[in-house]
Amino acid sequence: MPQVFVAAGSNVAPEEHMALATRELKRVFPDARFSAWYRNRAVGFEGADFINLVAGFTTMLTVEELLSELRAIEALCGRGRDAPRWAPRSMDLDVLLYGELVCQQPGLTLPRPDLLVRAYMLGPLNDIAPALKHPQTGLTIAEHWRRFDQHAHALERVTPDPTSRPTDPRQPRESGR
Repeated sequence: MPQVFVAAGSNVAPEEHMALATRELKRVFPDARFSAWYRNRAVGFEGADFINLVAGFTTMLTVEELLSELRAIEALCGRGRDAPRWAPRSMDLDVLLYGELVCQQPGLTLPRPDLLVRAYMLGPLNDIAPALKHPQTGLTIAEHWRRFDQHAHALERVTPDPTSRPTDPRQPRESGR
């Protein structure tokens, strides 16, 4: 089974949406493990800070089936598919690596090209898979992270709020009585 790594990020009610997304990822992929959560500035547009993490898991799903599952989780978090590319996100789930697969097709390039230039992807991936070798460079994720200009791309580790209960749109909301 391929080892898969997915970046998750939100800057719209980020703690609530990250909690919901991690719960759903764990439900769909029971062996999922997660990096620490990190806060960083929005990239490509002015907006609220993002909270990001990386999830790692194995799957029997094809890449296409995996993307469908990830889009369903994004939708559960309130993300519409018609949102502009560089805009606030309730949830963004991006496949970074799918085993050793190297491909370029419409809507998907693997390994994800910006993995090695985005601290919010590479840093959290280093948390959970430092010995993993990048399928194109042959270097470990830890080697890439050591070479990365970490001071120019600040990540702030955050602790999830344990009182932040994810809201599942499929469930009726409590009335607050």
